[in-house]
Amino acid sequence: MPPKKRNSGTTQIKDVKSAESVSPNKKECPELSFKKHRDKDAEFVTLCKSLHVTDLVCERSWALWKSVQVSMDEIADGPRKVWVACLFVTATDANVASFTLTQVLKAVNLNVTQFVALVRKLDVNMDTISSKVNSALTRVEKKYGVLLALYQRFEKTCRKIFALASDNPERETMRSCWTMFLLAKGRALQMEDDLVISFQLLLCTLELFIKRCPPDLLQPLYKSAISKVQSPPTRTSRRSQSKAKSRPLEPEVDLQLLKTLCNENECNGEEVKNVYQTSFLAFLESLDFSKSPDFPQAKDLNQQYEDHYLKSRDIDGRLFFDGDETVLPSKVEILQEEKTPKKNLPDEEVLIPPQTPIRAVMTSIRDLRGDLTSNGDQPSNNLATYFKNCTVDPTQDVLKRLETVGQDFSQRFGEAVGPHCVALGWQRFKLGVRLYYKIMEAMLKSEEKRLSVQNFSKLLNDATFHTSLLACALEVVMATYGESSFMTRGFNHAGASNPVENDLCFPWILDVVHLPAFDFYKVIESFIKAEPTLSKDIVKHLETCENLIMERIAWRRNSPVFELLKQEHGGGAADQVETPASISQPLQHNHTAADLYLSPVRGGLRDLPPESPATPTSQTLNQPAGQTPRLPKSNSLSLFYKKLYRLAYTRLQLLCSSLLSSHPELEPIIWTLFQHTLQHEHELMRDRHLDQLMMSAMYAICKVKSVDLRFKTIVTAYKDMANTNQETFKHVLIAEGHYDSIIVFYNQVFMQKLKTNILQYASTRPPTLSPIPQIPRSPYKFPNSPLRVPGSNNVYISPLKSSRMSPGIMTPRSKMLVSIGESFGLPNRFQKINQMVNSGERSFKRCLDPGSAPKPLKRLRFDVDGQDEADSSKSGRDSALILKLAEMSSTRNRMQEQKMKEDAESKE
Repeated sequence: MPPKKRNSGTTQIKDVKSAESVSPNKKECPELSFKKHRDKDAEFVTLCKSLHVTDLVCERSWALWKSVQVSMDEIADGPRKVWVACLFVTATDANVASFTLTQVLKAVNLNVTQFVALVRKLDVNMDTISSKVNSALTRVEKKYGVLLALYQRFEKTCRKIFALASDNPERETMRSCWTMFLLAKGRALQMEDDLVISFQLLLCTLELFIKRCPPDLLQPLYKSAISKVQSPPTRTSRRSQSKAKSRPLEPEVDLQLLKTLCNENECNGEEVKNVYQTSFLAFLESLDFSKSPDFPQAKDLNQQYEDHYLKSRDIDGRLFFDGDETVLPSKVEILQEEKTPKKNLPDEEVLIPPQTPIRAVMTSIRDLRGDLTSNGDQPSNNLATYFKNCTVDPTQDVLKRLETVGQDFSQRFGEAVGPHCVALGWQRFKLGVRLYYKIMEAMLKSEEKRLSVQNFSKLLNDATFHTSLLACALEVVMATYGESSFMTRGFNHAGASNPVENDLCFPWILDVVHLPAFDFYKVIESFIKAEPTLSKDIVKHLETCENLIMERIAWRRNSPVFELLKQEHGGGAADQVETPASISQPLQHNHTAADLYLSPVRGGLRDLPPESPATPTSQTLNQPAGQTPRLPKSNSLSLFYKKLYRLAYTRLQLLCSSLLSSHPELEPIIWTLFQHTLQHEHELMRDRHLDQLMMSAMYAICKVKSVDLRFKTIVTAYKDMANTNQETFKHVLIAEGHYDSIIVFYNQVFMQKLKTNILQYASTRPPTLSPIPQIPRSPYKFPNSPLRVPGSNNVYISPLKSSRMSPGIMTPRSKMLVSIGESFGLPNRFQKINQMVNSGERSFKRCLDPGSAPKPLKRLRFDVDGQDEADSSKSGRDSALILKLAEMSSTRNRMQEQKMKEDAESKE
């Protein structure tokens, strides 16, 4: 039966107001004294008292307000909004918050997005917002985005489930369902911003309420979906319930109903069933509700959730249901609701549904699982044959390694996500194993074709290779499920006293499998090439992982990179890690994983046999008698440095275009100092970030060239670059265990180490300029993605692959997609495409005009091939594509004109 009717809106508002009047830590917060704060604005002190802050927080918040007051004068509606931002920053830094985020939002009538933006504006001098506050803001953004997406899907799903009634009992049921979900999510998950598991918990909650709902409140689909064989549990007395507690409770899930819910929401039924039987059932048992035939009492649910919300000092998720302005987006965003595609309508344009967060991740999961359907949990026959062909069969070692890593992975997954999520970790791991086997087999087939050998004993008995390949497969799975999202990653700097809280973002997987980042980097490119079905988003994710490794993770204190560099620069290497002359040469992507794992050093003689997984390649070069043998050059380190130089120059070029467009002559000079530092002073990179050296080199050259460029200007522009973190310039290693700002690093470390070299650029005989790296197209292709026609923002072409990669999934609503092989529709659609192409011709010609200066980019963007758009180089294939499209457009025009002429003649 439905819960007892109550005045939903009024009761909810009262609950929120009562929550606002109570401090989460009221017993721990001494009463604020007005006498101690006579020097402050009385309204500010009253605000502090209403939020139950301590005297210390009040004092520090007022000092922060005075320091930013001048720069924040443009904020509308007076200083009150800035005051609460200052209180949030101070309380978060001191970890003594006596108020919830919702209480702060309601105090000044701001929504979450507006408040986060306001707090970030306080960082006027780049030292106002600490890493702790920045991490807190990032968590707020992500958790809010997840809650908003879940509630929007909840409303949409409920409209399909519940039938409208005159007295709105379905709204009361929905309210209780949403509140129960919020409580389940808060208790079951430590990572409450996990979208997938949260959504699966929501489906579990809906299943529970549907099967307890009176049939007359249900739509026909869900009324018929309830299992006929399932008889509702009978009401039992408390005495009999207490006796039953000693017996284990069986799962009460209605599989037929759950299957219907999963199908309607494009969710995997087995995964949701697993969540129900582990996390959700444990939550129900904690409420003593798992066998109850009734709805939980709304009052009890509300009180339990309020206790959780006050303790977490977070957003009150109940306000989504009430349409409260503090949690809802702007009216413009609300109007952009999900719409069903309209097809075959004569005079209307096809409306393609937007990629909502839930639809996007469900589609990605479905595609990943679909691609691995034919791959089992054991090696395929072909892979088993490769194992048997080895001199030493690696099968047992592979299986033993998988068992050990699987246990560690699932256990660590449960520790990070939630106490009952170990089984979910095993599910993720099994998918990763299937992908691991699939990629390994593809790599071996490619190596067999390349080398005409079948004995890969050395490669397949290399533990580092297997661990790296498995880690990459698991990272792909984690990224597909949205559990390795770079939006939420903190800056986990070495030596930090307060490490970032547990999350699953890269490089979490490296810590789980105990793998150095440099070894992981070796497999990324071969992994992508071996799996052409990887989506564009996953490829970009792996490319970001590779960049993170090159820019900082590979430079951690105990990284093998330093040992390799020591060997290279110790006088025994055949040549230096990367000669200046080779920097400007094209980057050849012909290295396989076998090359990099089995050939850490390469021979320099032309008559050496080809490198192969079956042939040892570590050979000593011939030396005259009496001389110390010269070690061959490191193959993996050489490729690493080639990519490092290209990444470094791309970043520098972008920063220079933003700051030094009037001094183009300085860019090659800054690059020369930057490149010299990476090659000859690589110890400066230990436990530091690539961009710290880049910004220091820029400041140094501008200083000796008498160009007025301040560090504050540099870091302000740097913040606008993509994939950057403020900790890069706020938290720089100065000495062991001591961190400070980048300005202190420049004065005490960088300038002291390179002072002589820097001053040479002010002399009449400066050092020879380093060659500019040739920035190639990214080796990571996206064959499954729509390709944007250069010169147009509106025209995309894509190969027709399968129904699961349909235009409705792949393209945004505002794009038009032509799929060769499918019916296109009305002829006027071709006219629209012609107009799009024609409108793009002028802008495309303009970008080819050498006399027009490119507009500086504020953010680093990549085209479909991963190429930096700041780079003006275009391949011949792009030009050929433009010519081909122009030819097709011209042909269509002639055909349409001819048809119109024939029609006119026939009418006459």
